[in-house]
Amino acid sequence: MDASVIVAGAGPTGLMLAGELRLAGVDVIVLDRLRERTGESRGLGFTTRTMEVFDQRGLLHRLGDMGTSNAGHFGGLPVDFGVLDSIHQAAKTVPQSDTETMLEEWARELGADIRRDRDLIALHDHGDHIEVVVRGPGGEEGRLAAHYLVGCDGGRSTVRKAAGFDFPGTAATMEMYLADIKGVDLAPRLIGETYSGGMVMSGPLGDRGVTRIIVCEHGTPPRRRTEPPSYAEVAAAWQRITGIDISHAEHEWVSAFGDATRLATEYRRGRVLLAGDAAHIHLPAGGQGMNTGIQDAVNLGWKLASVVLGTAPEALLDTYHGERHPVGERLMMNTKAQGLLFLTGDEIQPLRDVLKELIHYEEVSRHLAGMVSGLEIRYDVGPGRHPLLGLRMPHLELVGDRRKTSSTELLRAGRGMLLDLEDNAVLRDRAAGWSHRVDLVTAEPHGVPAGSPLADTSAVLVRPDGHVAWAAPGSHHDLPMALERWFGPSRIQQS
Repeated sequence: MDASVIVAGAGPTGLMLAGELRLAGVDVIVLDRLRERTGESRGLGFTTRTMEVFDQRGLLHRLGDMGTSNAGHFGGLPVDFGVLDSIHQAAKTVPQSDTETMLEEWARELGADIRRDRDLIALHDHGDHIEVVVRGPGGEEGRLAAHYLVGCDGGRSTVRKAAGFDFPGTAATMEMYLADIKGVDLAPRLIGETYSGGMVMSGPLGDRGVTRIIVCEHGTPPRRRTEPPSYAEVAAAWQRITGIDISHAEHEWVSAFGDATRLATEYRRGRVLLAGDAAHIHLPAGGQGMNTGIQDAVNLGWKLASVVLGTAPEALLDTYHGERHPVGERLMMNTKAQGLLFLTGDEIQPLRDVLKELIHYEEVSRHLAGMVSGLEIRYDVGPGRHPLLGLRMPHLELVGDRRKTSSTELLRAGRGMLLDLEDNAVLRDRAAGWSHRVDLVTAEPHGVPAGSPLADTSAVLVRPDGHVAWAAPGSHHDLPMALERWFGPSRIQQS
């Protein structure tokens, strides 16, 4: 094998996956058809859940100062995301180019082999391994072999097509424009601000004097473009809708996109897996696309590493589809709903008015904010009554071994964790056979708020992706059963 895993695509999803695999000690080759990163801003910022994910890997400081806010929207209707239970707010203006730079540096530091100007053009599944055909910078073709291949190569994924994944859904019904421009003074316009001719949005990108604009003109049919639209097309559409001439502005980059919505029917076919836009495409709404892809990678990385290293059975990979495909379904549903709210005409106004009233109820705001932010995600990890089961472990300040730490900091190494909050030697003894994969931590919780599900918790088993797989009291199934399900047989059994 040339590598244990080949990842196609060096966008945020592929780079996050490469880093996760290297944290576990798995060798990985990342292939990308581009000679260098585009430098385009594209996906902006991070949802609250992605902020948590980056924090648990110690990555947030690499991005410097970020503008964060609890202000959000659902279909253009303002929603206060401050109702969510998280120590983080969403970051609004981090360009995707900065995200990719940070993730590539992290993955390379960990030892990922990232090869640019390498276009994956075909694949062959040999049953016990995958072989890919790669076209190099001079047009020459070569072959690489690996145990597994992950397609993180975008909405037009070569991996998805070559491996025969079904990708059902709805085709685009309209075309929209996106551009980053300078040299023009535009008042901020929230997404969802509609005119008789369509919808526009504008807002500053940090303090660089750059403004992001989005233009959706009613009656603009989708086109299969091979090149980005000209800025003249964008400026003309903006003027037709708003009456404002922005043709004199300097543009950094321009793109067109549509409202196609498609979801792969399966995220795994044998030794080939999909993540990010290769598995799901949708209308950009709430910045969910890139964020969902990053979270796909964090769910998949430790599982794929466990199987490659032989510490867990191959069946563990089936939980990737089982957990993330429902997330994709929710993503398709809510982005379609948001599209109806901010891309259609006056006929939807009564629905907007009703939803605007409902959003004033905290329970409704919490539900919509949780859906868009990803904080609502709960995986089926087995039976039990504990309220944290399947959710991400909340940030918990801890005191142990005469030093302060936190549940977030303890996940930096990408390992599982059994957190013993009552100094229970019997509990730790039962988990001793998994200490090669799970850190056994005894610590005292600090500053747990009244009413928190952590207030009466004596122990939690946390997976490398931060989700709670077992908790006490309240879990019916035995701790060793949970450990074996997620981390394979104990060393005692193996010996």
